[in-house]
Amino acid sequence: MKIWLDGKLVDKEQAVVSVFDHGLLYGDGVFEGIRAYNGRVFKLDEHIERLCHSARAIMLKMPLDRTATKQAVLDTLRANGLKDAYVRLVVTRGIGDLGLDPRKCPKPTMFVIADRISLYPEETYTKGLTVATVSTRRNLPVALDPRIKSLNYLNNILAKIEANTYGVLEAIMLNAEGYVAECTGDNIFVVRGGRLITPPTSAGALEGITRATVLGLARSLSVLCAEENITQYEIYTGEECFLTGTAAEIIPVVQVDSRPIGTGKPGPVTLKLIDAFRELTRREGTPV
Repeated sequence: MKIWLDGKLVDKEQAVVSVFDHGLLYGDGVFEGIRAYNGRVFKLDEHIERLCHSARAIMLKMPLDRTATKQAVLDTLRANGLKDAYVRLVVTRGIGDLGLDPRKCPKPTMFVIADRISLYPEETYTKGLTVATVSTRRNLPVALDPRIKSLNYLNNILAKIEANTYGVLEAIMLNAEGYVAECTGDNIFVVRGGRLITPPTSAGALEGITRATVLGLARSLSVLCAEENITQYEIYTGEECFLTGTAAEIIPVVQVDSRPIGTGKPGPVTLKLIDAFRELTRREGTPV
């Protein structure tokens, strides 16, 4: 395996960062998860744009411009001979001292990993996923805006630990007001009354690339869409529910907090969107 690290492709064993890197010491950095399908990188421009927005929000200067950053992703895929892959693109504040001050970090660190990923068993995509609501609340946007895809994922990890104790693969996180925000690593959608609803970013949801893609696909299929606050009640009484994410893609949810959703099986809107999404990933993307 070859890793792109600060402008060079190096062997996996040589791909190391300093223990004084503030990405390690403080979670001070940003990242993107990106997918390649059949030799094409899906939504690469959108991922690079979100990465740059995250970096700007935390006043982190990107080490490369957008064109060069895209090229680093493509070079990493080529070096590893991968046509179907998951890419992790990371930019940290860089090496500094043991204090918090980012001014002591003169040069950011950037690396790109291209590998394969499988978040959920294949059968869950056909039979559906069971999830639970956890007590860990999503970060307040006024404290740490979830639209910043930062390296500080402890909030999500604590929720994931709760999910593990419940024996489920994914968990729903509420915000401080009790509205549904998102899951530990995915955005959430519910079909209710013929409408497709997902929480707004103001509720604490990540501005997901797959989330936006699904909203676009749904509208092209004449499905009414809305971004609005929802509670657990809307999920419990919905006809369908599913999650979206770059790694997860679209995965049906058939049970939440021991309550079956709809018929207890993946619903027609979910299945149509899965088909449409897979077709889109087959024909769109930046060639490797």
